[in-house]
Parts: sequence; structure tokens; C-alpha cells
Amino acid sequence: MAVNDILICGVGGQGTVLASRLIASCCLKRGIFVRTAETIGMAQRGGCVVSHVRTDSKDKSSIIPFNTADLLIAFEPAEAVRCFPRLKEDAPVIVNSQAVVPVTSSIGGVQYDSDSIFDAIKSRENFVMINAGEIAEKAGSPKAVNVVLLGAAIGAGFLDITFDEMKVALSEMLPQKLHEINFKALSYGIDEVKK
Repeated sequence: MAVNDILICGVGGQGTVLASRLIASCCLKRGIFVRTAETIGMAQRGGCVVSHVRTDSKDKSSIIPFNTADLLIAFEPAEAVRCFPRLKEDAPVIVNSQAVVPVTSSIGGVQYDSDSIFDAIKSRENFVMINAGEIAEKAGSPKAVNVVLLGAAIGAGFLDITFDEMKVALSEMLPQKLHEINFKALSYGIDEVKK
């Protein structure tokens, strides 16, 4: 693996935990020691979910310390910005441009300031932003956003996993009826960043 500490963030229901398990599966098949952990805030109701994937971590905590993560794969823009304090200064970021506005905003809480959020993302030296939801729909399911983003991380060269390795992990973890959609989602994510 080119990176050791990977953060995957989003909101409940977007498939962040599955994404972390897919990466971990690919690592294990290479004989790489890997730990995963999740921090979940009311995830079933659209709360934030952050998955930590740590390779070469036999003597380390499962949770990635602040300022040390090598890569962020963000399923939602505001959640990406929320995770920036855990990243190394030059760590690459893959971000889904589709916002999931929290319930608190719609009932009069803090306003979702998309301009400030996107400005913060664009201030990073190394970021890729794609509309993963649109690409997932094209692949056949809006639920495949997680696999599109994994494909984008692979295609951008941020995640040292091959298409075939991830395809095997998908085959083993998902029911057969979902294979074709997810293989397409993975392929479309890779292609999107190579354009």
C-alpha cells in the first residue's frame, strides 16, 4: 500500500463502513496487517460516520491521530472539511460533490454553507472532486456512490489497489445480483478521474 492511514467519511447510509472493509479485504489478500474502526454519530439518522483504515498498524491504535492521515475519501463535502484536522498537510482528498444537508439545517439549525465548504476543499493542494451520485446512477444504483469513490481513489493513484483486487473484494462481500452494478461503478469511478 502506498498509504498507511486512510479516512473514509460520510453520513449514515452512504456505505462508508463497507468501503473500509473492501479496502481492508484487499490489504489482507496481500498479506498486509490492517485495522479498521468507525466513529459513528447517530448514523442511522444521517449522522456523521468516519471509518479509519490503518495498514502496518500492529503497534498502533485503530483510530488515526490528528495530522497523520495519508488519504481522505469523502462521501459528502461538509464531512470532508470536518475531517481535515486528521490529515497530513499534503494528503490527497477524493470528494463527492453532492451535499447531504443535515436535518438540523432544514429545521432551523446552523445553515449549510456550501460556498465556504467548497472553498475549504479547493484550498487543499491535492484534491479530486467528482459527482459520485450521478456516476453511480449511470452505473445502475445511487447506492454505489461508495464504490465510485473507491474507483476514483484508485484511478487517481491515491489508493494502491488494482481494479481486479477491488473486483474480487466486491465479489466476496456483495450478493451476486449487485456485482455487475458495482463493477460498473468501480470502472466509471476510475475512468472519471482519468479523463
